[in-house]
Amino acid sequence: MLTPERMLSGYAQGIFPMAEARDAAGLHWLDPRRRGIFPLDNFHISRSLAREVRRANYTIRTDTAFSEVVHLCAARPETWINAPLAALYDRLHAMGHAHSLEVWQEGGLAGGVFGVTLGAAFFGESMFSARTNASKIALVYLVDRLRQAGFTLFDTQFLTPHLASLGATEIPRATYRALLARALTRRADFAAPAVPDPHSLLQRMTQTS
Repeated sequence: MLTPERMLSGYAQGIFPMAEARDAAGLHWLDPRRRGIFPLDNFHISRSLAREVRRANYTIRTDTAFSEVVHLCAARPETWINAPLAALYDRLHAMGHAHSLEVWQEGGLAGGVFGVTLGAAFFGESMFSARTNASKIALVYLVDRLRQAGFTLFDTQFLTPHLASLGATEIPRATYRALLARALTRRADFAAPAVPDPHSLLQRMTQTS
C-alpha cells in the first residue's frame, strides 16, 4: 500500500505514481526517459495572456480549495487520478507537502493547478480551466510564487504543446536528477509569498524572463 511517506520517497528518487484510469484500483510508478520542466526564469507570457492578467477580473488564492482543485483536475473523460491517488494528495496537503493555486471568478473556481513540494522542488501534478485562459493565469501566478518562495525546480513530468508554448522544455533523465538532487538540499516555502497585484507580477516576470 502506498503511503504519503513512500510517495515522497519516490519523488525524491525522481519517480512518480499514476493510475491507468479513474476506475483503476492500483497505481504504478513512472520514470520517464525525458522529463518536462519549466525553467523558472524562462516563462513565456504572450501579449494576449498579459492582457488577460491585467484585466484582474479574478482573485488568486492558495490552498483554500485543494481537494476541489484535485477533483476538478480529474473531472475529464480520461484521467490518471483515481480515488486512492486523490486521497494521497489530500494527506500530503495535510502534511504541508501538496498545494493548490486557485483562480476564482464570480464566487466560483475558474481554474487552478496543484502539485507536491519537497525541498525546493515543485512537482506539478495537474491543472484545470473552467473558463478561457484560467489555467494559464494560474500558471503565471504559480511561477512567480515559486520564484519568490525560493524554489529552483518546477517539474511538469511530461511536456505538452500547451506547456511548451509557455516556455516549458524537456531534459534527459540524468539532467533532471541532477537538478532534483540540488533542489532537495534547499528549502522553500510555498505559503510565504503574498499574492502580488497584476502590474507588479507582470513587471517582475518580464524583467526576469
